[in-house]
Amino acid sequence: MDTKELLKKVRKIEIKTRRLSDHIFGGEYHSTFKGRGMTFSEVRQYQFGDDVRNIDWNVTARYNEPYIKVFEEERELTMMLMIDVSGSELFGTTNQFKKEIITEIAATLAFSALQNNDKAGVMLFSDTVELYIPPKKGKSHVLRIIRELLEFRPKSNRTDISEALKFLSSVMKKKAIVFILSDFISEAYEKTLKIAGNKHDVTGIRIYDQREERIPNLGLVQMQDVETGTVGLVNTGSKKVRQSYETHYKEREAYFMNTFTKSGCGTLSCRVDESYVKKLLGYFKRRG
Repeated sequence: MDTKELLKKVRKIEIKTRRLSDHIFGGEYHSTFKGRGMTFSEVRQYQFGDDVRNIDWNVTARYNEPYIKVFEEERELTMMLMIDVSGSELFGTTNQFKKEIITEIAATLAFSALQNNDKAGVMLFSDTVELYIPPKKGKSHVLRIIRELLEFRPKSNRTDISEALKFLSSVMKKKAIVFILSDFISEAYEKTLKIAGNKHDVTGIRIYDQREERIPNLGLVQMQDVETGTVGLVNTGSKKVRQSYETHYKEREAYFMNTFTKSGCGTLSCRVDESYVKKLLGYFKRRG
């Protein structure tokens, strides 16, 4: 992808996702993810309807009229986007790949953080951490994240969520808002997720394609595992094969749901051909 085409794609995603974050998600994001508490701001004269518990008695005595303490939310938060860039994200049977939906969701979340003056960072992972961009504020930083999501080419096609979570625990010492965007074609991450969930506010966003749920009867079909590179013939005309495929998908989905729930983390599943806008809004409102 040349520079001109890349900048055009970045701009297109910025316009779409910035509009969403400005008009829809900014307020929902703010109400869902609270700051670290309330901090003293100033004192002002008491007005009808103010909470009498906030009266500053020292200032009131000095001026012989009631004054109250004003507090404001301490909002300095940090968002970390953990993005799966393994080979399975380059799959899609409708009009978009899973990777494209993940990029748009990540951009929307990053702009929501920007609107609320929070820091945003990103970790791109496969079966290892491929790229880490430390959290920062500012529009130019968010645009850099989008460029990397569009242009980055991973060294590995495999997935290891546990390794990514270990890295998260090593670099993020303070509590952060963490979104893991993946199809979660990975196992054995329950221990590391529990550790991360005890320290951070973690949400798993699972992106999947309708053909991953069940396989149609197409006869004898050559298929390739994009993560291992293995190629083989699959008899999709066999009912037993189709049932086995569907059972395997349901087991993987159940593992994702159960593991995140037991770890005290949030979950959100979105199919490639569904509206991620409605899914995200619904999740924010349920949490808020």
